[in-house]
Amino acid sequence: MKKSLSPNAPTSAVPAGSRAAAAAGWHPSAYGPDDQIGAANLLTPDVVMQAVGLVKAGKTYPLAVPIDKHLPAFRHRSFHLYNVQPGEQAGQSTGPNKFTFNDELVNAWTGVGTQLNGIGHIGIDHVYYNGNMAADFVTVEGVKKLGIEKVPPIVTRGVVLDMTAHYDQDIVPGGTEFGIADIQAVLKKQRIALRKGDVVLFNTGWLELIGKDDKQFLEVEPGIGMEAAKWLADQDIVAFGGDTWASEVYPNPSGEEFPVNQYMLAKRGIYNLELIDSRALVRDKAWEFLFVLGQPLYVGSTQVNINPVAIR
Repeated sequence: MKKSLSPNAPTSAVPAGSRAAAAAGWHPSAYGPDDQIGAANLLTPDVVMQAVGLVKAGKTYPLAVPIDKHLPAFRHRSFHLYNVQPGEQAGQSTGPNKFTFNDELVNAWTGVGTQLNGIGHIGIDHVYYNGNMAADFVTVEGVKKLGIEKVPPIVTRGVVLDMTAHYDQDIVPGGTEFGIADIQAVLKKQRIALRKGDVVLFNTGWLELIGKDDKQFLEVEPGIGMEAAKWLADQDIVAFGGDTWASEVYPNPSGEEFPVNQYMLAKRGIYNLELIDSRALVRDKAWEFLFVLGQPLYVGSTQVNINPVAIR
């Protein structure tokens, strides 16, 4: 196993990207130089038990959007499902009991629809969480570190912040940046406070654009900026996200490309949950709930389609 960079190691023997990561103060991570799960370390039994205590009515909410070939997706990504049944096409069945079945083949990117973005998904100049250099762990058959298969079940308290009410808009305009004051105002209005291990989701109304204005849906979006991202990370959250496709304001006013995701995933080890459908939670004013996610364990993937469940 490759050794982590020692503070006393000669910089001439260390790749430039890794030197930059160490100098910037985000390598090694707060969870140790060999850690591969980041903020998921916060999911202690106490955190889980506190979240379970939120369940009073036993009502469940699926938080994913249905996926088909028409769902708008980031840039090159697509989704295609095929029912492959040579026997059915030929009108054949098997055995005296006339056994038939359906089988599906999916040709798709793992980053289409509601998804978990792992901490190996976003890097800074080819350096990823905990100072891992792309050249050392990224292969054509997947990553050898920081894969989705290493992420434990995410069972914790979920919090949804209704930004549509805050801005008095059915759909928060694209390019709207949420700052610390905005988040704190919504928390106060909803009478909740963040705590260690939370999953924080933003409801912006952005899903209402799907199928109506896919172009606008993908070109811009409202979301948190860097100031809010740093504040949220300092609250010891496990994941952030919402009903948009990047979970941050886009385009970023700084001109940088997805700097919030870089900061949260690469520097802080905090997961991103995209295209979360929180509309039913908002209708029921279910501002806090038990959040449950057990993602598919695609070995070597850095992101994956999910259907998390909220329970209250």
